[in-house]
Amino acid sequence: MTLTKSLLLSALLTCAWGAPAHEYQAGDLRIEHPWSREMPANAPTAAAYFVVHNQGTSAERLLGADTPAAGKAELHEHLHQNGLMKMQHVPSVTIPAGGETTFAPMGYHLMLFNLKRQLRDGERFPLTLHFERTGDVTVEVAVQKEAPAEPKHEQQN
Repeated sequence: MTLTKSLLLSALLTCAWGAPAHEYQAGDLRIEHPWSREMPANAPTAAAYFVVHNQGTSAERLLGADTPAAGKAELHEHLHQNGLMKMQHVPSVTIPAGGETTFAPMGYHLMLFNLKRQLRDGERFPLTLHFERTGDVTVEVAVQKEAPAEPKHEQQN
């Protein structure tokens, strides 16, 4: 394969994979790929998503968050109630010992209110997560046009 074809193939694969995954470790917690979807120009809110893995022997609680990118950040969850989808504020989210909690569309998420400006695909912004035991953990949220692809788990034979 020629060098030009190799470079073109590499560029196409990089675009197909989207923003590279990134992780943060703080004590017993591992925070995996914080991301947010690029929103339309007139949207006053956005949401942030990630997975928190708790490798410890005690449960941890996420109490809240803040970011300079928005006036306010709140923990929210989507619920199905009486056949309707409802979003509500929650005071904290538990990350079980030896387990994980996923923040994803249609589940737990961080709502970002009063955006300082519209966040664009390819940008990153800081987000500080406030945990009960671990304390404050600052991560960078990758803004993406689309949700990241679900990782494919290979079957063991």
